[in-house]
Order: sequence, then structure tokens, then C-alpha cells
Amino acid sequence: MRKSLGVKPYVFPMPVLMIATYGEDGVVDVMNMAWGGICDTDKIALNITESHKTAANIKAHNAFTISVTDRAHMAEADFFGIASGNRMADKFERTGLTATRSELVDAPIIEEFPLTLECEVVQMARCEWGFRVVGQIKNVTAHEEVLDAEGNVDVAKLDPLMFDQFQNNYWAVGELAGKAWSAGTGLMGK
Repeated sequence: MRKSLGVKPYVFPMPVLMIATYGEDGVVDVMNMAWGGICDTDKIALNITESHKTAANIKAHNAFTISVTDRAHMAEADFFGIASGNRMADKFERTGLTATRSELVDAPIIEEFPLTLECEVVQMARCEWGFRVVGQIKNVTAHEEVLDAEGNVDVAKLDPLMFDQFQNNYWAVGELAGKAWSAGTGLMGK
């Protein structure tokens, strides 16, 4: 029997995304965000509360990077979600992480995060449900140790965190369950 849970943002898994931007003073700011995802083969969409420092930085620089964080950097990722760049000028420095400037967009790459998408803003819109930003992915970089022999990202090596909106926990990837576009082929002939 099913039970009604009401209106909840219950989609799982939700990636733990780190949005990195530069402030007007050139200071690195990073925000932990789960309200974003791929919206085209070369675009990512974010819904941000417009009062966040990250929103102001995106407006000023028309660029951001998105990093997928791993289990090894869970504490830093969580800190980026609970500390506000509007109230803590040294937020990034407190983590001890390092940043380098992207060669393609006006945003920082956080070196310790294993996978980063470098994005240029192609659309910003204020609407009733938040501030929507769409970025075109200009490049993706990854640590070599998270790649397989063919140069593709290996999820097991990436060890990405996922956000559990049901109970506000972080989860790590488990075991391989099956092959996409193959597991259901037996039903094609029915």
C-alpha cells in the first residue's frame, strides 16, 4: 500500500555540486548546491536563491565552474553549504583547498575536486521559483586517477557524493546494478 507524503523535492540521487565563482574583488567563492542538473548535451541549469553571493558573482562574471565532489572532500563540501559567502569573507581560505583560474571562463577550478565543468552563462532569468542560470559547458577536466583505460570517467574511482533529500544525508555510490540501454532489451520483443 502506498502512503501520501505530500509535496516534497524527493528526487534521488541528487549530485552534490560545488559552484565556484569569483567575487567582484577576485576572491574565490564556492557554494554547495543540489538544485541543478544537465539540461542539454552541453548545458547545465541551476536554480539559486538570488540573495546568495554565488548569484551576484555569476551576474558579475557570466561564468562559473561546477565540480562533482567526492567522499574524500565531504567536510569541505558540507562547509560550503553551511557557510555564507555574504557573511564570511574567508570562506574558501578556511578549507585549505586550492584554486586555479580557468583558461576558458572567468571562474576558478578547485583543484582537489576530481571532476569540473567549466561553464559560460547563456541565460539568466528571475522567476517565481528562484533565479535560474543556464551555463554552456566549455570544457570538462578530471583527475587522471578517476579515468578508466579509455580516458572516460569511472564512477567507482570518482567516488561522488549524493545528497539524500529524504533525511539530509550524504551517500556514496554503491555497486554497479546494470548496463544502461541494455538491461531492458529483453522487453523489446514483447
